Amino acid sequence: MLVGNQKSVVHMDLDSFFVSVEVLHNPRLKNRAVLIGGGSDRGVVASCSYEARRFGVHAGMPMKLARRLCPQAIIQRGDAERYSYYSNVVTQIVEEEVPLYEKSSIDEFYIDLTGMDKFFGNYKLASEIRQRITRETGLPISFGLSQNKTVSKVATGEAKPNGQMQIEFGNEKVFLSPLSIKKIPGVGSKTYYLLRDMGVQKIQTLQQMPVELMNSILGKHGIVLWKKANGIDNTPVVPYTEAKSISTEQTFEKDTIDVARLRVILMAMTEKLAFKLRKQEKLTACVAVKIRYSDFDTHTVQKRIPYSSADHVLAKVAQELFEKLYQRRLLVRLIGVRFSHLVSGGYQINLFDDTEEMINLYQAMDRMKIRFGSDKIHRAATLGIKHHDFNPFNGKKTGD
Repeated sequence: MLVGNQKSVVHMDLDSFFVSVEVLHNPRLKNRAVLIGGGSDRGVVASCSYEARRFGVHAGMPMKLARRLCPQAIIQRGDAERYSYYSNVVTQIVEEEVPLYEKSSIDEFYIDLTGMDKFFGNYKLASEIRQRITRETGLPISFGLSQNKTVSKVATGEAKPNGQMQIEFGNEKVFLSPLSIKKIPGVGSKTYYLLRDMGVQKIQTLQQMPVELMNSILGKHGIVLWKKANGIDNTPVVPYTEAKSISTEQTFEKDTIDVARLRVILMAMTEKLAFKLRKQEKLTACVAVKIRYSDFDTHTVQKRIPYSSADHVLAKVAQELFEKLYQRRLLVRLIGVRFSHLVSGGYQINLFDDTEEMINLYQAMDRMKIRFGSDKIHRAATLGIKHHDFNPFNGKKTGD
């Protein structure tokens, strides 16, 4: 039973999501070692089944190495459109069941059930939601329930595959203490090796360290990790809304009918927005292009797409929308691009088509943009375009 202002937060995560969707459409893959990603040796593993993980395979690994570790694995190309569809179906179910939820990635959710225990019992309600998702989609899903996001997410990981777990109020530190520090959300490989070299491998050791020491080692991030290790996390569940967007536009000093230039500007805009997505670890599921003619007549067209944050994917969609929209052959006053239906998520869903070289290229370009500025490196096709003329902004612009 909840006490006072105690929170009740559920973390739900679809188990090995991409693989589970493939199994749904091809039951022969069930209980088999499955790799999702590019089929060639130059490809990268986007996701893998639990059976494949036992051989040391993990997401982001070069396909060539994964095949060497697990030669019997079945390789599936991956279908971003199909995965996006099931993500949306699960989102609709969650939306129908609860008043407040956050879609933190394409396959996981945080749900705030605070105050609802007097009606249903929050563990029972979460169980029913989980059962409904599995019943209506055929997909396995796990959840953790506790008083905050961090403990619930860790509990979900411990409940997997296809399980559920509740951490009672007051038991957070006891639950976390025997686990590896790798289980703490926010502990990446660099932080893990740094702490391990200091002799910190279990969360219990981290719990007992002075917070001042963590601050001296890792700064503010160290304080955050110390709090998480002690089961402290006041991060709220942020209401999910598909209205979230980023966009950019350019109004020309002189109206133009130079179609070639408009296409190049559109590509530069798309490239800049895509970089912002990757920098914020976001994915978009909707691209829109806007044109305002010299007579101020304004038209917008949009298209739903599989989640992506890749320049070459988004630029192609933007160009298709431009060709569809620009039919009047009149002078253009303004052109713009908008990405909406944003969710958190890395580059993973684009690994189906890209080679390891392509992934490394994007990462290298992004590192250079972060270091030297996003205007300092861009595609050859956009040379001559003043990238600083258009700046990405969140949501809708005043007077838009």
